[in-house]
Formats: sequence, C-alpha cells, structure tokens
Amino acid sequence: MWWYGFAADLLVGIHLAYVAYVVVGQLLIIAAAPMKWQWARNPWFRFTHLLAIVIVAVEAIQGWPCPLTVWEADLRSLAGQAFDGSESFMGKLLHDILFVQNVPQLVLDTGYVAVMVLVLQGLIMYPPRMFRVGRKPAPAAAPAVAAA
Repeated sequence: MWWYGFAADLLVGIHLAYVAYVVVGQLLIIAAAPMKWQWARNPWFRFTHLLAIVIVAVEAIQGWPCPLTVWEADLRSLAGQAFDGSESFMGKLLHDILFVQNVPQLVLDTGYVAVMVLVLQGLIMYPPRMFRVGRKPAPAAAPAVAAA
C-alpha cells in the first residue's frame, strides 16, 4: 500500500529531527554559554536534550537497534520498498542524510557516547536554572519619593 511508504518517509523525517535536536541543540548550548543567553538555561530544554542523547547512548552500549530504524524498515517492507528509501525522493534524501555508509558500528557507538559526555559536561559547566514551582515573581516596588 502506498501509505506505508509515505509513513516510512515521515518516520525518517522524525528520526532526522530527533538527531538535529541533539546535534543542533548542543551547538546552540555551546554558543549560548559564553554569550550568557538565558533561553539555553531552560530546564525543560536541557533535560529533554540530555534524555534524547542518553536514550541513544544506552541503545548503543546495549547493542539495541533504534526503534525508529526498525519501524522504518518494517514500513518499507510492508510498502514493498528497499530500506534505503530509494522509491521516493524525500525518502532517499532523508535516509542518505541520516544513515552514514561504510562506517563501523563501533565508531558510531563511540560517537554517541562521546556526545552524551559532551552534553553532560555542558550541563555541569552551564547548568540550567532551577524549576520555579509555586513561586510568583515579587511585585515591583514603587519608587521612593523624596520628602520636600
């Protein structure tokens, strides 16, 4: 069925967005630290960013296949397509960006763990601000009027 191929292309796009969130997110954090950009200290961003790379690193250490890759392969199989997405322009483009050919798995796994260490290092050196739970900002004080 045609929609299996479309779903596989969509899944590769989601997979690529996941990778971009980790890679581009870390580059932005590195750029934000010396500039003291406060958006990069957002705890939701920082902890979801850490979680994203920890999931990848644990999969690499355990030797587990990425579920997104498995699902894409299953969808391509159901669509009667090759795993490389060569039947559609977007599938081929996104697949070629995401999957690096002729690189040993050990090199990729080492890279995933190294990026996780880099993210942890950034979390320590440029920590996120703490969550503000239940606190309201203090009201602004009125300027003091000098007595005449």
